[in-house]
Amino acid sequence: MSELRLREDLSAIPDYKPGKATAQTAPEVPVYKVSSNENPYPPLPSVAAAIADRISLINRYPETAATALTSMLCARFDVAPANVVLGSGSVEVVSQLMRATAGEGDEVLFAWRSFEAYPMLVRAAGATPVAVPLTADHRHDLDAMRAAITDRTRLIIVCNPNNPTGTTIGAEELTAFLDAVPDDITVVIDEAYVHFNERADSPSGIEYFRRYANVAVAHTFSKAYGLAGLRIGYAIAPERLANALRKVAIPFGVTDLAQAAAVASLHAEEELSARVADLVTERERVVAAFVAAGISLPETQANFVWVPFGDATTAAAELLERHGLLVRPFAGEGFRVTIAEREANDLLVKLAPELAALASPVAVA
Repeated sequence: MSELRLREDLSAIPDYKPGKATAQTAPEVPVYKVSSNENPYPPLPSVAAAIADRISLINRYPETAATALTSMLCARFDVAPANVVLGSGSVEVVSQLMRATAGEGDEVLFAWRSFEAYPMLVRAAGATPVAVPLTADHRHDLDAMRAAITDRTRLIIVCNPNNPTGTTIGAEELTAFLDAVPDDITVVIDEAYVHFNERADSPSGIEYFRRYANVAVAHTFSKAYGLAGLRIGYAIAPERLANALRKVAIPFGVTDLAQAAAVASLHAEEELSARVADLVTERERVVAAFVAAGISLPETQANFVWVPFGDATTAAAELLERHGLLVRPFAGEGFRVTIAEREANDLLVKLAPELAALASPVAVA
């Protein structure tokens, strides 16, 4: 029997590896999944109630226009409904941007290492990924990204704060970069972790959307708002681009439950902001413990920490797993660990000296 005919270029797409969910630890060892940048807090009561109120309607398709949520986003950012496009998380919104702007023979440019899904999504869109190495301090190299632009470039992604390093860019350098990008190339500022960013001169994506006709912004409800399991995000984009995103979006891709939860979350902004502040405080506590142990870390303005351990990465991940901490290792480079429950953070602080003993000279100050 003949084999099914599939796209030949699919072999070039690596499988996405989700954060590890299980560990081979002793039964008495509690396990903390700190590999997926999830918010450790349970849903707020008001958000849970909003979801419960819609359960009886799940036999119906969701409203494609998401009128209530779109209205709130328009009021918050002072944009028109025509500028707002929803998706099942910011990753799906970024995928829409790729499929709307690039195809066979086109290039999508991004920093590397950055979000793991970028090169996969580019290949899935039929385009060519162009990954520009980060600087020595794990930040976007905007000069190198500018130099990598060709007549085939259709989309540029700027992830700020960057995942998995947590590093950021400043407003002055982003302005200089955008001034140099041809205005027929779309630039998306992926701000999935924007709520955790306390850098004083960090650019606001929405302000750059207002200033540049080729800029879009991607946001998510998965991180600060804690709706990762419901999958909802959105883009704010120029109207012509937004219309193109809708053409490639999955019909009814954002569920009614997700829309209701997002609306309730926006109403509960004050409570959620307090949770974000607590996570930032915990982040600084973990960073301080690592630095005190002699481990050199890059800046982080996200809800995670990047630990550049080089060849010691696998050994460090195994050590942490034995103690019930499941991190996200990138062999030969480093590991990312999410700021999570206080108990998990306490364990990280406690294990910092043991990790320092494993680290390569590059990773230890």
